[in-house]
Formats: sequence, structure tokens, C-alpha cells
Amino acid sequence: MSHKPRIAETPSVRLIDLKSKSNSYFIVASVEVGNTTTKCILTATDLEKGTTYHVVKTVRMTRDVRQPKPGEEVFGKTLTGVELSRESVAELVKNTLLEAVKKANLDIKKDIHFVVRSTGVVAGFDAPEEVGEFIKALADGCLMAGVPPRNMTPPMSQENINPRFQKFSKLNKVIFDGAVASVLPPTGATGVEIVANEMEGELATAGIKEGAKWVNVDFRNPCLSMDFGTTLDGRVISPEEPYAKTIGNFCGYAGAIPDAIIRGTQLVDLELGTALDVFDEKPPGMITMFLKGKKIKEYANRLMEKISIEKVPENVTRYGSVPVNPAAAAEIGVVLIGCDVGTNGSKMHELTEMGAQIYKEEGLKVLFAVIDEVMAGVIYRLVEVAQKEGVVFPETAIGITGRAGISGDKPKLVLEKLETLGLGDKIEEKVVFVDDGLARGAAVMARCMNSLGTPHNPLGGHTGGKCILKDRIKLQSQ
Repeated sequence: MSHKPRIAETPSVRLIDLKSKSNSYFIVASVEVGNTTTKCILTATDLEKGTTYHVVKTVRMTRDVRQPKPGEEVFGKTLTGVELSRESVAELVKNTLLEAVKKANLDIKKDIHFVVRSTGVVAGFDAPEEVGEFIKALADGCLMAGVPPRNMTPPMSQENINPRFQKFSKLNKVIFDGAVASVLPPTGATGVEIVANEMEGELATAGIKEGAKWVNVDFRNPCLSMDFGTTLDGRVISPEEPYAKTIGNFCGYAGAIPDAIIRGTQLVDLELGTALDVFDEKPPGMITMFLKGKKIKEYANRLMEKISIEKVPENVTRYGSVPVNPAAAAEIGVVLIGCDVGTNGSKMHELTEMGAQIYKEEGLKVLFAVIDEVMAGVIYRLVEVAQKEGVVFPETAIGITGRAGISGDKPKLVLEKLETLGLGDKIEEKVVFVDDGLARGAAVMARCMNSLGTPHNPLGGHTGGKCILKDRIKLQSQ
């Protein structure tokens, strides 16, 4: 049975509306340095309604970052080995942020109300804690671009909030206590002690919660989120109220898998090339799928044999190149689920060889159809492992974001595969695909830090339930 996937795409807002004196738009810049792309996305949340709109997006390839200068310390690398220094990252962030603000015709000091920074570049670190240094480099870049420091940290009181937004803030009733959209990070400070990209998982989960509202999927707790950038991140969330717990984390490879396959075509750089470089939005036609469907599945099955998806073994410090601490995760009851190709990517070259073979025999359209089938299979297996580990509940909603999870025919294939897991009657009402999950998550994070909630349109709480503001007030008063 064919299902229609629910794909959330953020509508845009006009500049004239943003500049209007009477507007209630809270403008947030999301700055994200990933393994493949570095993005700055500006969003505007209408605080009257609690809906978030797209303003502008600038994207640069992270591989184009300037080389570290003599005397600068190389403190990390991207998945493809591009070396990074604190100074070079700061410059990249500054230029990307300024480009976005200029493109939107806004003023960075007056019009940008909050900036949230994140990174997916975790493979080049030795331990989860080292991500902190990278976050500092992102902050340096924001400051160099002219962002006031107060626009990057939670305000101490309602009086510290921009006067225009004070009437929307609940800061006099509830303080920001670390929960974003009513989900607590893994207990143990920040969670990065467990998996290096936990912050990205946090933002992706919050962003999917916001995006799901546009397509009528109730993505409140319990839920499961997966972000398919170059590396995989995401969370599994429990059903507790008022705050749910993070009871699972995803890590390992995601977009790196199609990137490795596409390098076999030699249409992209053999070391730095990505599937994005040659991606064509048009999926293969019905005739191609009818004639080649069986072949596509055979190729996909052969590729899947090289991909491991499992609960992360307790004796490793890195899984799918991402620094992890499975012992710490086990101690606090968090299930770590990973995706690897060999051991920390040791079989990536085999994916490239198979990509070369498929491209030579069948061409690019069929190769992309194979990639769609493979990534849908990866998503299915990740959910299946979570289900076997007992962290998927009858009411759990599933959210997917990131280039390698929502492009092409993947959403349709994902629904077909997930339906076989017995997750409920109408699978399309429980699964949502969201563009720009991290940027939407940044907007939600900024609102949570400033207690800018909308009780009539809540993001937090339990599926089908009401706003949890009263419960939070009660909890904090204790």
C-alpha cells in the first residue's frame, strides 16, 4: 500500500513584515559547521502564534575553509580530513553569518535577536568532551561578526530580554532549566560525555517538533528523531511528564554512505566529493523503476551487507568515527545505537567500488535509486534496533531530517519499510520528514532559553496532551 509522506517545508516571511514596527517576530540565526556544509539559516518565529518561518539561508562547503596558518593549532578535522584551526573556523563562521544577514537586508546588532551554534564535525576529535573547544571557535566567529554576547546566552531575568518580547516571556514564572521542548538531556551534565554529537541530536529533535506542526503530526513525547547529515545524530525520548528523558542516542555514519557510493562515479572529487555535488531532484521515472526495480533492490541488499547497525558495543571509544562512551551511557540507562561501515569506516572503499560498478552498468538515475533504497533500509534498521531495545512505545512518533534522509524517494520507501514493524495503523500520521531540522531546533532552543513559549500551541508535553507550563511552575517551586 502506498502512503503519502508528510514532508514539512518552512514557509518564508516577507522582509516588509519583518521590518514592521508592530510585528512579533523573534529572529534567530542558526550557525552550523558540518562535515560537508557550513550553514547560516535565519528563521523568524511569530510569538503570537508560535509558528516559525524561513528568512534566508547561506550555505558554504566546509572543505573550502582556509588552511590553518603557521602557528595555528589544528584542533580537529572533518570526516574527509580537512584540517581546522580555531581561527579558521571562526573566520568561516563570521563570513557565513555576515553573508546571511546581508542577504536578508538586516542589521546583525538590531535585528538578530539570538544566535545558536552547533557542529557535526565530531569525527576528528579524540573524546566527546573536545567538542567544547569547537563550540568556542563558533562563538569567536559570531563575536567577530558583531553579535552581542547577550544574544548567545540565556537572560538572567525578564528585564534582560529585548523590551519588544518581554510580554511574551514566561521567565518570571519559569526559568530555563536545561530542558528544550520539555526534554532533558542525558543525565550527566551535557550528554556530550556519552556521544560527541549529542547537542546536534538535541537541536534536531526540537526542530522536528516544530516542523511537524506544519503537517499535522503530533511529535511531542515520546518520540524518536534521526538527523541524516554526513554523520548520524538523534535521540529517543521517553513518555514522562512534565519533562521526558533522553533514553537513546544515535551516532555513526549517515550522509557519508551515499557520499562514498557516489565517489565511485568519478563525477565528484575522490576524497572530498559528496552526493550533493551531483544530486538531481528528479527521481527515476516509473518506467525505470518498473524495469530496474528488482536490480535496484539486489544492489541495495549487497550494499546493506557492508553496513552495521546495532547497539554500540560497550568496549569501544569510537563508533562510525564518532567519539562515544558506551559505559557512561549504560550507567545512566541510555541506549546508544550506531551505524558503521566496517569498523569506523574501514569498508567505505567497498561502497565506492560498488558505486563505480552500478554507475558503469546502469547509470546515475539508477544509482540514486539504489542510494534511496539503501538509506531507507538504514532508517528501518535503526528503528528496528530501538524497538528491540525496548525504547519505542506504542505512541512514539518518528521524525527524520537531514539531506540523506529526506531527499529523492526516501520518504515513500521509509514509510513502506516502517509499516512492517507494526508501529500502528496509519504509519504516515506517526512519521514526519522535516527540512532544516537543526535551524528549526535553533529557533526552539532560543525560545526555550528566553522562556518564549506559546501555551495555546505547545511544543512540549505528551502526545495529545495539554501545555505543561503549570506543571513546570509547580516543579520549579519545589
